[in-house]
Amino acid sequence: MSTSIVLPDQQTAKLPQRSFLNSEYGLKSWLLTLDHKRIAILYLFSTVFFFTIGGTAAALIRLNLLTPGGELVAADTYNKLFSIHGIIMVFFFLVPIAPAVLGNFLIPLMIGAKDVAFPRLNLLSWYLFITGGCIELYAIIWGGMDTGWTFTTPLSTHYVNTHVIGAAMGIFVAGFSSILTGLNFIVTIHRLRTPGMTWFRLPLFIWSYYATSIIFVLATPVIAIALALIVLERTIGIGVFDPAKGGDPLLFQHLFWFYSHPAVYVMILPGMGVISEVVACFSRKRVFGYTAVAFSSVAIAVFSFFVWAHHMFIMGISNYSALVFSLMTMLVAVPSAIKIFNWSATMYKGAVSFDTPMLYTFSFIGLFTIGGLTGVMLASLGMDIHLTETYFIVAHFHYVMVGGMVSAFMAGLHFWWPKISGRMYPEAMGRLAASVLFIGFNLTFFPQFIVGYLGMPRRYHSYPPEFQVLNVLSTAGASILAIGYLLPMVYLTWSLKFGKIAGANPWRAPGLEWQVQSPPLTENFPEMPVVDFEAYDFEWVDNHFENEVQTVG
Repeated sequence: MSTSIVLPDQQTAKLPQRSFLNSEYGLKSWLLTLDHKRIAILYLFSTVFFFTIGGTAAALIRLNLLTPGGELVAADTYNKLFSIHGIIMVFFFLVPIAPAVLGNFLIPLMIGAKDVAFPRLNLLSWYLFITGGCIELYAIIWGGMDTGWTFTTPLSTHYVNTHVIGAAMGIFVAGFSSILTGLNFIVTIHRLRTPGMTWFRLPLFIWSYYATSIIFVLATPVIAIALALIVLERTIGIGVFDPAKGGDPLLFQHLFWFYSHPAVYVMILPGMGVISEVVACFSRKRVFGYTAVAFSSVAIAVFSFFVWAHHMFIMGISNYSALVFSLMTMLVAVPSAIKIFNWSATMYKGAVSFDTPMLYTFSFIGLFTIGGLTGVMLASLGMDIHLTETYFIVAHFHYVMVGGMVSAFMAGLHFWWPKISGRMYPEAMGRLAASVLFIGFNLTFFPQFIVGYLGMPRRYHSYPPEFQVLNVLSTAGASILAIGYLLPMVYLTWSLKFGKIAGANPWRAPGLEWQVQSPPLTENFPEMPVVDFEAYDFEWVDNHFENEVQTVG
């Protein structure tokens, strides 16, 4: 005997007559919208646009590294390419993609609110993001920058003549978008929860996004100050980082990494929230150790502010400081490990199904675990001194950020796509794309662990011939990875017109967002919901959908 879910509205194939997508028409209705769901879609298109630019730069980098001499582009152009790739991918894709898209769309729905606390501020945050992106595009089009995404001083303040000021100001303006988004989410979660939605009835998604918002608000002003100081030093020579004027170039490293390491968790914490929802749904079980997973998100946010100097082990900090930061870096692995173990325990003896969101979740757990374990290796002083500034760092960072965050975002996008669009995507194509992305990613970046351990420096235009085989493997993997990214763009777009009607709750998932129509109304809920059940109450869900289950065989 086996059971399958038959949703009646998939047979009638009719979308709701009124939803947030068709409540208004015209470009003006989108550009001036105050609806958090429409703003999320604006962010989705914006971040995918920037991802395309950053991905194109990455493709050119990999093509240049096919041969040891780097014949595709000149060395100066290569420096600009990896700078463009890093700046665009970090500040205009990885940092905003999950909070601004999934967070904006889902947080009010998950807590029973009609919108975020400050809808106009929410729209302003998107315009600030677009303004910062336009400034960045100006810097790229009119010559680019060649400092790398880290803007290391005194290189960025004295020794390059490219568009450093434009690049820094683009990030500076976009940073205010992050601050406003984080502030909006914190107030929304505190003040707009529906009756009965206590802190320990919140979905773990909300806990993760709350922790992310704290980092947004506390850390982003630091990078804004650091970049503003670079601009002032280049324009009027204030001397904050110039030793000849009493400045300290190491100060910039402290300011930059005080933001940029928490930013790693800005990128990964939202993904962890997505994984908690998907694992629970497709295992049909409450997340094992709900309280531990919730507090581990807060612990990661707190610890993230105390580990920045592990990026500076070779920069001249004291041995005592290096030992302290080495220990703290190892400790921050503990709350991340709690999540991995608890997700595994949730799946143990669960009714695990291998739908597309779950395949992306398996990809996240595997790739993030590799990235995390190599991070613990790099926390060790002896290993870090050998491996810093090699391709080992590139592989580690991408296993966490791209393998982890992008896999988690894809899991979330597929999981909530029926809610966003009201349509289902072709499941076979989804599974194929998840498999291609996993294979392509490992073929791209695992060889970089090896070539980095052997001593190949990152950011070099050319390299010794003995490293060519591993670089060719990496470039071949990048082409497969590109297919893994393009496939979802194709079939998700196709599904908007030809996909099956999803219904309100195609996954039989718990949570308030699944109790409203797909796509939701502009006001989300026709009347205020009251929560009288615990988070991840699958018994209630299964009883609610009992009449939609038919026995087969």
